[in-house]
Amino acid sequence: MKYSISIPQLDVDGFDGEGLRSYLARAEELGFEGGWTLEQVIGPAPLLAPLELLAWAAGCTTTLRLGVAVLITSLHDPLQLASSITAVDRLSHGRLDLGVAPGGGRRQFQAFGVDPDTFISSFTEGLQLMKAAWSDAPRVTFHGRFRDVDDLPISPKPVQRPHPPIWFGANAPKAIARAVRHGDAFMGAGSSTTESFATAVQILRTELAAQDKDPATFRVGKRVYLIVDDDADRARARVLAGLRRIYGTMPGVEAVPVSGTPADVARGLRDVIDAGAQTLLLNPTGASVAEDREQMERLAAEVIPQLS
Repeated sequence: MKYSISIPQLDVDGFDGEGLRSYLARAEELGFEGGWTLEQVIGPAPLLAPLELLAWAAGCTTTLRLGVAVLITSLHDPLQLASSITAVDRLSHGRLDLGVAPGGGRRQFQAFGVDPDTFISSFTEGLQLMKAAWSDAPRVTFHGRFRDVDDLPISPKPVQRPHPPIWFGANAPKAIARAVRHGDAFMGAGSSTTESFATAVQILRTELAAQDKDPATFRVGKRVYLIVDDDADRARARVLAGLRRIYGTMPGVEAVPVSGTPADVARGLRDVIDAGAQTLLLNPTGASVAEDREQMERLAAEVIPQLS
């Protein structure tokens, strides 16, 4: 098992640089493998943009891997996004993990000039173009349905070769098949229940076999929203308040978090592990860096040891 922690992104009353720098240093001291962000360009929460925050975090860390789960890459220009991803990978000396997904029905595609009828095809082609941009070729030629690139010089390249590990977010069977075909790992969404994640893992394992992919080299993780509190009712209220900050009134979000006493949270995380997670992305839903720091300390001291 590997454990990662979320990087606080809320910026309500100004960026708490000192608090976040201390948080990241402590995450490394505690032995977390990675620190992860999420993307929400349009939404109710004042969340700092993920890649820009990871670029800042790269300068504050030395061992922590830096991840984003997930970028809705269908809403981005692929060459510009590939350049930004390369920058973060180079600034971190090869510590970036990249989560991607095409998005779904509730995305505001028209706000980004994206055709909702072709976004999946555009997503797949865009990912192929990004991989071409990251390749060893000093000049890139790519002729697709949506993009036409002819002999363009693209540099620098990412430190990690052939590119940073690509984690897919997916739920539907076709999307999971796409993840196996184009990705390196799978990250279950924080907005999905443990039961839904277990179903997705079973589909994933079937697809790995069907596509003749080695499951030992295709890592499975899940983001888990959580709050630890000695009062279980208070923990539940706190975690739901945090989820509403991120997702507003999205239906079903009440069913996804883990909360309660350290023993309660350990049981909930054990269920996620039993469902197939090899990496747990622990995501406290505090309202500040200080609150998430307190949660990280409790997770490391009181919860994770119960999972060993």
